[in-house]
Amino acid sequence: MTDAVETRHFRTLFISDVHLGSKAARTDFLLDFLRYHEADTIILVGDIVDGWRLKRSWYWPQGCNDVVQKLLRKARKGARIVYIPGNHDEFLRSFPGVHFGGIEVAERMIHEAADGKKYLVLHGDEFDVVVRNIRLLAYLGDWAYDAAIAINVVLAAVRRRLHLPYWSFSAWAKLQVKQAVNFIGEFQKVVAEEARRNNVDGVICGHIHHAVMEDIEGIRYINTGDWVESCTAIAEHMDGTFELISWQKISQSAEIMALPAPSTPVGKVQAA
Repeated sequence: MTDAVETRHFRTLFISDVHLGSKAARTDFLLDFLRYHEADTIILVGDIVDGWRLKRSWYWPQGCNDVVQKLLRKARKGARIVYIPGNHDEFLRSFPGVHFGGIEVAERMIHEAADGKKYLVLHGDEFDVVVRNIRLLAYLGDWAYDAAIAINVVLAAVRRRLHLPYWSFSAWAKLQVKQAVNFIGEFQKVVAEEARRNNVDGVICGHIHHAVMEDIEGIRYINTGDWVESCTAIAEHMDGTFELISWQKISQSAEIMALPAPSTPVGKVQAA
């Protein structure tokens, strides 16, 4: 099946919320994605490592090592990799400008696309009132999220046996709760306003695990999604246009989606 997939090359890839160190991290999906997607620049938009969960109990399987090694290998081959820490890997915020194995750490950055438009790139947790002001409540929410992810694991096994594609219970449940939907909308507006204050054309962020590309009062709002629920990334083409990619692992032994034509080797594509 993998012979039907061609490697795609982009100007920039944006990836966030991998949560390495969490049992929910879909390292198999991400590794598969990285095999078939190359870029001149890769920007890691926070929560790549889940320091919160690692503090509770150490969990670092081979898949986590494989993701780190894959990124380091891309850096050695010439890709520029920038790591913008989030709230789960906030320990890296003490090292702005430092390079680790060719990976550059930055608190935030302005990305200029090929068409000249400028985008503020940041994780986004500083605009989440719960994370910023009520840390205990954020941790409690994190535990509840773990429970939803555990249900995901069981459902994924059942759907795999029935030869059905991967489907995220936690993502579905989140969008059924009115308060969560309202929070997403407010978060998007506040982040877009921050982009406006920085005199840029748009903003690229992560944090809320809700991948989307849309215009908010003249500001292009782009959220990278995550590699826990939706397995999504944002890609910038050589002409400065953006694409939202939802990736499903290409393997007969894992959850799969029907392959599209070889010219667009991704599970789902939404172009900007």
